[in-house]
Amino acid sequence: MTHVYTSASMSLDGYIAGPGDSGFDHLFQWYGNGDVEIPTTDPEMTFKLTPQSAAYFSASTRSTGALVVGRHLFDFTSGWGGEHTLGVHTFVVTHSVPSGWEHSENFTFVTDGIESAIAQAKKHAGPDRVVGVNGGTIARQCLEAGLLDEICVDLVPVLLGAGTPFFSELRKVPVTLEGPTTVIEGKAVTHLRYKVVHP
Repeated sequence: MTHVYTSASMSLDGYIAGPGDSGFDHLFQWYGNGDVEIPTTDPEMTFKLTPQSAAYFSASTRSTGALVVGRHLFDFTSGWGGEHTLGVHTFVVTHSVPSGWEHSENFTFVTDGIESAIAQAKKHAGPDRVVGVNGGTIARQCLEAGLLDEICVDLVPVLLGAGTPFFSELRKVPVTLEGPTTVIEGKAVTHLRYKVVHP
């Protein structure tokens, strides 16, 4: 079975975005505090990571064969200008297909729920690659449906005080995690990975 993980930069008090979608200058500071250049599909966006973070980030992106995101993130980024910055086919969970995107080559809009989105993403990724899920509502839905295998946290030394939690309003708790199975110290970030223990 294809592995499904969620990953996000998170503040020390548990937020992946501050109030009103703020705080990203702090949460993503580690994307530019090193010397190793990691290009993206956007010619104006090149990550500059420390060697430790670059090795971790590159291994994760190489193994990812598909992404599942929510409509809020898709709209917030304006569809990443037509293609996700990681160059990976992206499945967008939404109630309706946004106008003008009906025949997109890089996005599939899934209107029948998280289970369908994950199933389609797994098929696209194939057995040798994994599926990434963005944090927040989509990660929570995935976890509660028993579809999430791993939680990856890029822990950033900042307190945002409020905003969007990595996970919120979980109904099926407690959720037991195994690990951390990975601990990598970068500059102003600690990369952590935990396995979800399924009942």
